[in-house]
Amino acid sequence: MALRARLNLRHSWRPGHAPALVVIPLGLIVTVCVVDVLAPPHIHLGPLLVAAPAITVAFAGARVTALMGALAVAAQVLIGVLRGVLPTANIQVQVAALIVVSTVCVTFCVLRDRRERQLHRVRSVAEAAQSVLLQPLPTHVGPLWIAGMYIPAEEEADLGGDLYAAARTAHHSTRLLIGDVRGNGLPAISNAALLLGAFRAAAHRQATLPRLAVHLDAALRWDTTQWRSHTEQDTNEDFATAMLLDIPDHEQVVHLISCGHPPPLLLRGNQLIPLVAEASHLPIGLGGVFGMAAYDVQTFPFEVGDLLLLYTDGVIEARNADGDFYPFTERVMEWAKDDPDDLLRHLQQDLLAHVDGHLNDDAAVVAIRRVTV
Repeated sequence: MALRARLNLRHSWRPGHAPALVVIPLGLIVTVCVVDVLAPPHIHLGPLLVAAPAITVAFAGARVTALMGALAVAAQVLIGVLRGVLPTANIQVQVAALIVVSTVCVTFCVLRDRRERQLHRVRSVAEAAQSVLLQPLPTHVGPLWIAGMYIPAEEEADLGGDLYAAARTAHHSTRLLIGDVRGNGLPAISNAALLLGAFRAAAHRQATLPRLAVHLDAALRWDTTQWRSHTEQDTNEDFATAMLLDIPDHEQVVHLISCGHPPPLLLRGNQLIPLVAEASHLPIGLGGVFGMAAYDVQTFPFEVGDLLLLYTDGVIEARNADGDFYPFTERVMEWAKDDPDDLLRHLQQDLLAHVDGHLNDDAAVVAIRRVTV
């Protein structure tokens, strides 16, 4: 019973508006009624009653709008009775006009509420898809404290072409993937889902990072070319920049393979060190096309207290209204001593403020701090 009452209330009142707003159309009805009755015979304010249901549409649902329309019609009839002009054509036309306008307003509310329920269902499906595809990163894994942040460029979207994932291996290490699929829309989401699935299926089985990179490259190339002709395969442009990392539990280092992705940033005290790999390979999906069978692994120190930031180009290429890039490296130094969750919270707020809430590209960031050996 309580649940039904909450649903009825939600359908009657628009989200984000207080029920006290009903005072506005009610006050209008009362004011017009009183003034019209007391005014000289040649002054008629009754037509203003049409504003009551029209105003109610902005913040209320169909039921409340219908109530305001009925009250407006009743007020118009009351004015006609008190002024002794109810049988006249003028009053009858005004009453009919009020009924028509109120009916139109209620119909609009019904259609709008139906559309919102449909959008809510779609939103729920999108959230479910996001929870399956872009699963939350584990907070504490071995000696690591991990946090992830994802901001889609498309408004009301929950998933785009950026991706990240983590997996544990039998060799007491943590493997991570962050990537950015070319393009946008459903094709990018499809390729992102493919890479995430391939990573989760193989990250704990492949003995080395190079073998894992080969597996991901082959998985993306096969899926995107298996139904195409030879000519179409030659012009294939489905790929993803990616960074693969392996962080051992008992060794203060990080191993990584760069596949055309922006280099991670290592924050150590007051230092910010880009981990630029000596060999940056072609993006995932293009390696096998150009005959690359091996991937070089780079190793960097990753000590207790260090913070490692992985990110996509949606962060560093975010522009404000003046065309200025987001000063990523400068801002993150301000929060270098924060824990990963707080750092990403500050970063998200600051990034959205820089672009006035509108990103031109998806943005993803993963923060990793080594807390113990």
